[in-house]
Amino acid sequence: QVQLMESGGGLVQAGGSLRLSCTASGSIASINTMGWYRQAPGNQREMVAVIINGSSPLYAGSVRGRFTVSRVDANLYLQMNSLKPEDTAIYYCAADDRRVLTPTPRSWGQGTQVTVSS
Repeated sequence: QVQLMESGGGLVQAGGSLRLSCTASGSIASINTMGWYRQAPGNQREMVAVIINGSSPLYAGSVRGRFTVSRVDANLYLQMNSLKPEDTAIYYCAADDRRVLTPTPRSWGQGTQVTVSS
């Protein structure tokens, strides 16, 4: 079992930056994939950025060049720059024991709200 806890969300003006953090606990050694997903009101949850062990990070097209994902041991980070109002969403940290890009990772955090004002 893996537990995930996010932090770092908040309110920021368009063009600003935020850094999200996620700390994993439990069966950390089993994690092969970690990533960030987001869900805006009325929308489906979508992948934002994912790191699969042994591979380069993967990004959604809408955030590529603005967001940077990184992982240090049990911690996952998302540096978000040049934020836009359309980035407003609840951001979730996720983990999986498989080396796979999937919309349904096995473990999820509770989410952290990011709001970008215009």
